[in-house]
Amino acid sequence: MRILKIVASGLLPAALLTACANSSSAPLTLPPLYLPLTTNTAQLDAGTARDMISSYRSNKGVAPLALDPDLQRLAEAEAAAMAAADRPSKAQTVKSAVERLGYSAAEANLSAGYHTLAEAFSGWRDSPAHNAVMLSPGATRMGIATAYAPNSKYKVYWALLVAK
Repeated sequence: MRILKIVASGLLPAALLTACANSSSAPLTLPPLYLPLTTNTAQLDAGTARDMISSYRSNKGVAPLALDPDLQRLAEAEAAAMAAADRPSKAQTVKSAVERLGYSAAEANLSAGYHTLAEAFSGWRDSPAHNAVMLSPGATRMGIATAYAPNSKYKVYWALLVAK
C-alpha cells in the first residue's frame, strides 16, 4: 500500500529524476558513424568507414578493403574540390586520376548532403550505382574523405575511391 501512495503522489518519478541528475556518469558520446560532420573541426574516421564497408562487403561475399594513403589523399582533395565548387564532381574524371596513379578497376562514389557516415553508407547502399562501387569485386584498396562547406547547398561532400 505504501508503494502505491509513493507512485500516486509523484514522489517516485521525482526521486528517480533526482538520482539520475546526481549520478556521476560520463557524458554520452556517439559512435564515429553517427557523429555529425557539419562543423569545421569534424573529421571522418576513415578506419571506421573502412571497417563498415569491409564488413558489408564480407556479408556479400566480397573481400575487405584496406585504406591506401594515395587514395586517401586523392579522396581528400576531391572532397575539398567539390566543397569549393558547391557541387559533386563527375566520377569518370576522378576514376581517370586514380588510374593515372597506377591503380586499376577504379570506381568512385562522389556525393553530397549526407551529414554522418551512417547516412552516407545507407544512401550508397540504397542506390544501385553507388552500391556497385562499394561492392566492386576487383577492389582491394580504398580512400574516403569528406569536406565541409558551411555556406553551400549540401554542407558535406563525400568522396569514396576504390581500386585495385
